[in-house]
Amino acid sequence: MAPRLLLIKADGSVSVHADDRAYKPLNWMSPPCWLIEEDGTRWRVENKAGEQLVISIEEIMHDSSHELGQDPGLIKDGVEAHLQELLAEQVELLGDGFTLIRREYPTPIGPVDLLCRDKKNKVVAVEIKRRGDIDGVEQLTRYLELLGRDPLLGKVTGVFAAQQIKPQARTLAEDRGIRCLVLDYDLMRGVDDPSTRLF
Repeated sequence: MAPRLLLIKADGSVSVHADDRAYKPLNWMSPPCWLIEEDGTRWRVENKAGEQLVISIEEIMHDSSHELGQDPGLIKDGVEAHLQELLAEQVELLGDGFTLIRREYPTPIGPVDLLCRDKKNKVVAVEIKRRGDIDGVEQLTRYLELLGRDPLLGKVTGVFAAQQIKPQARTLAEDRGIRCLVLDYDLMRGVDDPSTRLF
């Protein structure tokens, strides 16, 4: 026995949550399923395959019901695609004299977010993440290796751009000659005025 959050949704699903796993439940039953309440101290949830989730209830600390209504959908703000679009429009954030060659430049293992030229006309590959970790640096390293085989591009350098860059990722990137750039999403989309900040 332990305090638990029990969610019963309109689609019939039932999930059991603890306080330490963010959104992931301890146990659940996906729809289609049905709930049978047995003498107020036990719930039996069963699906069409005959699988059962049995929940024993010792005390109800809070019980509430909420109608969520029509789902309007979810629009995420600040995803990598938005950052890529904004940085392509504001390529000067990468440095003076930078110009954009192409967004989503193809390679055999996937597209590089931005391919640019610096003020010396050298090619620069830019990988963009919301949160920059080691996996992103590894991804850019693979792109740089493949792009470097193209004689038309010459030597290609890299920029790892993200809203946040983890210290381990920065260390790895710098060790591989990849420059790191922290992006200010609010400033890039014009909703933040640095002159109004205290620090």
